[in-house]
Amino acid sequence: MSGVRWRRIASQIGRSVTVWAVATLTMLVLAGILPDFRLRSADGDSATDIAVTAAFGAGAFGLLSALVWPLLVRLLLLVPALVLGLLVFFLNGALLLVALRITPVERGTAAWETAIVVAAVMSAVASATGAALAVRDDAAYRRRLYRLADRRRRRSAPPVPATPGTVFLQLDGVGHDVLLHAVDQGLMPTVARWLGTHDAVLPHSHRLTPWRTDWSSQTGASQLGILHGNNHDVPAFRWYEKDRREVMVCNRPSSAVELQQRAARYAGHPGLLADDGASRGNLFSGGADEQALVLSIAARRRSRETRSRSGYFAYFSDPANAVRTALSFAAEVAREIGQSTRARWSKQLPRVSRGGLYPFVRAFATVVERDVVVSAVMGDLLAGRTSVYADLVAYDEVAHHSGPTSRDAEKVLQRLDRSLALIEHVAAHAPRPYRIVVLSDHGQSPGETFRSRYGLTLGDLVRAGCGLPVPRRARRTRSGAEARAAVRAALRRPVEEGIEQHRPTRASEPVVLASGNLGLVSFPDVPHRMTKEEIDARHPALLPTLANHPGIGFLLVRSERRGGVVLGAHGAEVPLDELDDRPGPLAAFGPGAADAVRRTHSFPHTADIMVNSSHDPVDGEVLAFEEQIGSHGGLGGAQSRPFLLSPVALSAPVAAGEELAGAEQVHHVLRRWLEESDASHLPADPRRERAA
Repeated sequence: MSGVRWRRIASQIGRSVTVWAVATLTMLVLAGILPDFRLRSADGDSATDIAVTAAFGAGAFGLLSALVWPLLVRLLLLVPALVLGLLVFFLNGALLLVALRITPVERGTAAWETAIVVAAVMSAVASATGAALAVRDDAAYRRRLYRLADRRRRRSAPPVPATPGTVFLQLDGVGHDVLLHAVDQGLMPTVARWLGTHDAVLPHSHRLTPWRTDWSSQTGASQLGILHGNNHDVPAFRWYEKDRREVMVCNRPSSAVELQQRAARYAGHPGLLADDGASRGNLFSGGADEQALVLSIAARRRSRETRSRSGYFAYFSDPANAVRTALSFAAEVAREIGQSTRARWSKQLPRVSRGGLYPFVRAFATVVERDVVVSAVMGDLLAGRTSVYADLVAYDEVAHHSGPTSRDAEKVLQRLDRSLALIEHVAAHAPRPYRIVVLSDHGQSPGETFRSRYGLTLGDLVRAGCGLPVPRRARRTRSGAEARAAVRAALRRPVEEGIEQHRPTRASEPVVLASGNLGLVSFPDVPHRMTKEEIDARHPALLPTLANHPGIGFLLVRSERRGGVVLGAHGAEVPLDELDDRPGPLAAFGPGAADAVRRTHSFPHTADIMVNSSHDPVDGEVLAFEEQIGSHGGLGGAQSRPFLLSPVALSAPVAAGEELAGAEQVHHVLRRWLEESDASHLPADPRRERAA
């Protein structure tokens, strides 16, 4: 046996002994602090006996955690993710009690609740010690990554090809300008290094390209177009379909399934990830065989697909992961309560309610969802998958309630950058080279809510225009942030948001839905899309009331005589085919607005009245029809300007001087890059050769 191999064995033994010693000391300290945890009999023992008991107990607990824990997690794969996270503590405590029982002299005892605390602390300490030792030993860290990769490859039949794989990481809601600002402020050093902004010596590895969303600037429309190549007939985040008599909601599992099936039929292919791909944390699968935290499979309970083994098992098979995530979850809840309290005491404006379950929803999005998705992506890299698409929703959720440029949101961007760095580091040790593409599905536009500025909701304004009674106090409009649906999916208790939640008092009354600063008004008793003439005949004051309101930017309706028309204040009425020469109410919304409105007008399920809030082009503010001070869903401001950060080794997304417009065009760019990667053969990575 070579000297190098002996040194490796000695190093491994040394690390194991060190972790064991630290765990023993931790157990001794806890026994001295906690009254219900003893390492001696009632008659008392010598210090030597106590130390031996602690050593045996720590060693037995470590062995049980390594050998028994993965089997327990496999048996519990069908348990919802959040429930499994809670069970971790009880199972970990049970393993500690077993470890104390099998010590030779059986001196250790602990109450159940104390065993749970002791096991959690010991797991966290052991994990931190092992990680610290691995960081100090780069060779050991690389070997550990390769062992994991070899183990994953042995479970997969085909060998890993030499061509580069591609990882698409979606930073949900991060606009192009927000990303640049974060880089300039030093909040995202990994992205800054890729762009070469802070180091003139090293060449940049990535290029940054802005792109323009469709009118419906939200995850449902954008991600459906990006992953499946078609988002036809998705006019908003939620809309009413008269032929089905149903409200479609992009983050409702049954709607997500229907939208995915429609997109596959329209596009003629299963999706971007159909060839050995993985979908992580997304609304839609993209045609991938491997899925974890994907909403479109949440509606199919107890199927093999919903087990998401590669996501949950890879993460929860290590009890230290669950302990660390749970502690971070609790810290994030406390952080949100403190930040919201500070905002309320300082009378920060604009401001929305952040009470109720929101602190827990935020903690799930910024901690649990992030940890599980990042872990799943790391597993995909080590398994050598051809393509991976993962969505990290943390920033979007926080920006909705704290604001797109708030300190709260900036802290989230810092943590997301660390996730990018971790994935990049693991990719360097993967069995094949990887190209990392980072993109966003939309941005967010700041501004107070329509309700807070005018004291009434869009629904109240519509009812007033129809001559219907208006409630004395405006009720809050339900928010449609993606993280809430992710929580429900993780709990396997999806809440079906259907027409019953928007049912009018009488059949002739309108259904009014909100998607950020985009509103939709439909009359369910009329089977077809109503024309302007029909609306005027039934409710002559409705369209003038909406068009002349200072919080409304423009309306889209269908006219019998002129086709689609855009309505604005003071009687402005511009046919769609004249918008290029005479933008009228669309002038404040910038280039591309006319094309986006025309495309939506062609959808079969476009609402009778499409309502876009006003937009201030100076400060970029809009007025959300939902309770959000950072919103997206319509036209106006940064919400329509996401980004695409791609390696320079790939072809340019568009030619110089051209604009990347629409999620479907982004899909074609990503598909082209996958084809380029499949056709290319990169030279072997010398780091990978040395580690082998």
